[in-house]
Amino acid sequence: MKRHIIKLLFLVPFLLTVSACKDPQAELYSYVTYDDLQKSTDPDVLTVLRKGAYSALYGTWGAHNSLWSMHEIASDELVITQKGADWQDGGQWIRMHQHGMLPTEESVNNGWTYAYTAIAKLNLLISQFGGLESFAAELRITRSLVYLWLIDAYGNVPYITETDTDAQPANITRAELFDKIEADVLASYDAVQDGPTYASSNKDVANAILAKLYLNAEVYTGKARWADAAARCDSIISSGHYSLASNFLSNFVTDNASSTENIFVIPYDAVSAQGFNMACMTLHYASQATYDLQDQPWNGYATQEEFYNSFENGDARLGSFLVGPQYAADGTTRLTDPNAEATDPDGPPLTYTPEINELYPNSLRQAGARVGKWEFAMGAAQSLSNDYPIFRYADILLMRAEALWRQSSGSAEALDLVNQVRTRAGVAALTGLDADALLAERGRELFAEGYRRSDLIRFGKFNQAWWEKDASDPSKKLFPLPLTQLQANPNLTQNPGYPSL
Repeated sequence: MKRHIIKLLFLVPFLLTVSACKDPQAELYSYVTYDDLQKSTDPDVLTVLRKGAYSALYGTWGAHNSLWSMHEIASDELVITQKGADWQDGGQWIRMHQHGMLPTEESVNNGWTYAYTAIAKLNLLISQFGGLESFAAELRITRSLVYLWLIDAYGNVPYITETDTDAQPANITRAELFDKIEADVLASYDAVQDGPTYASSNKDVANAILAKLYLNAEVYTGKARWADAAARCDSIISSGHYSLASNFLSNFVTDNASSTENIFVIPYDAVSAQGFNMACMTLHYASQATYDLQDQPWNGYATQEEFYNSFENGDARLGSFLVGPQYAADGTTRLTDPNAEATDPDGPPLTYTPEINELYPNSLRQAGARVGKWEFAMGAAQSLSNDYPIFRYADILLMRAEALWRQSSGSAEALDLVNQVRTRAGVAALTGLDADALLAERGRELFAEGYRRSDLIRFGKFNQAWWEKDASDPSKKLFPLPLTQLQANPNLTQNPGYPSL
């Protein structure tokens, strides 16, 4: 059999990960045949392949100006206020907050590009390594995760697999996409590993994807699937593979690979898997000195006051926020902002206040509680090394609780599941559940993890008025298809409520 080095095209998805960390397994590519790779069960070979596969998710989930930003800024959790000329950004974040987003928004196109670039990489690998049944099944499940993000954000989008050759595919309906995601996960389920694999897809990840899909089925298709959502969550719970970490914030530290509840993560790394920029995204410029950061923060993302105030005193999850006076790394030197506005009641001493005076045009530079859920390592670069949890055990408990409650509002198990999460947070158990309590608990537990917009939509709250936002049209439950994509592909149809070409 002819021996050869795999073509560069095959290596593209792997190069950044492998070369940056100088993985010795990269040398494997020079000594095995392509056919050998397809049939290999060598764990070292499969490790290299997996690194390349999951690198498709690096980049903008949990980062600025893409899908994650769209979900968070369109919700009632986070906001990017305009501070004079700072963060004006053509007005896109004001429009996103007020549900006036346009097909021309940079973030809307970035989110689409991020998702379909990941799908293209995964499709390429599936077509090349389809002979590795378990690996190909992992890739299809991971691709289904990306389609889950797409069905939630854009609704009616093209569905592209490794066998499709149409350069300009048309949208399919949201209900059709739902069926395809479900079918792909179910068809791949038996071939993947049963048990924790951390940053790769296994049966638990497949169940989590299906649970999210079924939990939102009524939104996506018009038909509720509560029992199916509850069953998929139960599969994860009853597996015994995960448990609530005793310390809530331990799930978000720099080295969080030992978390007992992170089911699937994007394994970000400051060197070899860049893209998670939370410190820069949320901290005030002067807070660079607090953590000796290599790059100055951007002073952007802050928490909406009403959301911050929804937490009870003593809730351990209040550690998700940075508020109050800010200090240098020595812990005693008070930081100052020499450019603080004369109208700021705190003056130059840097103080994060939950109150935000206005959305635009002159929000105070220090206003708003900042995102402190993820640990900011001392001396960190712009890209952090915290692994970003996509699915957590706490979310699975809350999803099952909601699915059970929607079938029977008096479900004792639903109440117990919610109280497990509350007990870990150090707050009193609830004596009963209603829709508001369920939504609020999901908000407190999953703050800034990218699910709040979906939750608001499912609970019928997304189009209501909140701070600096009037009631919005129901069409805004979907983002627009990007104008750039419509111009490139005449077979795409714009979502209702948005201007077409």
